[in-house]
Amino acid sequence: MLVLCSAFVLVACADRDLMPIVPDAVHVGTPLNIFATTTRAQEPDGTYGFHRSEKLRMMELTVTIPPNHSPGELSYRHKNPDPLKDFTIAKEIALPTVANLRQRFMQEQESHGWPLREVTIFVHGYNSSHPETAYRAAQLAYDVELPGSLVMYSWPSRGRAFGYAYDIDSMLFARDGLEETLRRVKAAGAERIVLVAHSMGAALTMEMLRQSDLQHPGWAARTLNGGVILISPDLDVDLFQSQMGDLKRIPQPFAVMVSSKDRVLDISARLRGTSQSERLGNLQSADTLKPWPIQIIDLTAFNSDAASSHFVAATSPSLIAVIRAGRNVDRVFGRVDPGLIEQILPKPQKIASPGYKEREERQKRFDAR
Repeated sequence: MLVLCSAFVLVACADRDLMPIVPDAVHVGTPLNIFATTTRAQEPDGTYGFHRSEKLRMMELTVTIPPNHSPGELSYRHKNPDPLKDFTIAKEIALPTVANLRQRFMQEQESHGWPLREVTIFVHGYNSSHPETAYRAAQLAYDVELPGSLVMYSWPSRGRAFGYAYDIDSMLFARDGLEETLRRVKAAGAERIVLVAHSMGAALTMEMLRQSDLQHPGWAARTLNGGVILISPDLDVDLFQSQMGDLKRIPQPFAVMVSSKDRVLDISARLRGTSQSERLGNLQSADTLKPWPIQIIDLTAFNSDAASSHFVAATSPSLIAVIRAGRNVDRVFGRVDPGLIEQILPKPQKIASPGYKEREERQKRFDAR
């Protein structure tokens, strides 16, 4: 029985790496282009699994959103997807060089009439396979109407519930690949870059920013001129402050989305022996973060209609409606203060976030260290 159960688990994990290509899906669903970089090794069957690779590969995926899609929902199948009901991948092509990426960025900008060549980079969290990351990135971008081109960084997560320790090692392994992704996106002509990271991907992001800034002071703020958004970060608060202290200048805007009802982060904290069961993403009070020019956004009030307490920003229909009402991400997370979120979100009682002017003063004090 143990052997049979083990075999079933292995097959199920392998299925999660499958990425069926259905070209006709573009005639059924709404197509959305995603550029991907990955440090996952390509397996003999062509899939990108959990094995690690020093080589950073680039590709372009076309993901179709099903006609019956509702904001916050994510439906997909590892085998035989139905484009009428499921997120489906209709195309995958390799992008061998930065020149290829630059050409595609230019074509997207021209076809959509964007005034700037904007790029959002999405970094997934723990327990995520390569195709699942593509589906989630497409769902998030489509639902909140992210501006510009979308790039996902697919680091080699084990893609299974009991792979947490493996994912921590993979997260650290993936730092160079994420830095190289930013450098290639910049070299491809991106004029405005926003980095959005979820869960353990936020820990990866902070480690990458720290190592890059130690080598090239100020690199993080210069490169991420559109800002950083950490969603439900699975990151120790003390470690986060240490990482922030190693940055010459903090990218602006810098937003951290938290929820006190995040059950996944409660478990993560207990695994680490934290008696308060607190991580950065389920912070109860922002008092310890006052020295930093960052904005804490409490999403606890939107937990009730979210499909996942660990990804409220992507799975709460009511929150997605609020963000979409802003027309673009700038008005939600940008430099306008008070912004749309500050006007509409319930005022948190325990978490206080500084306004824009106060964040500017904190940045000046930080710069004057």
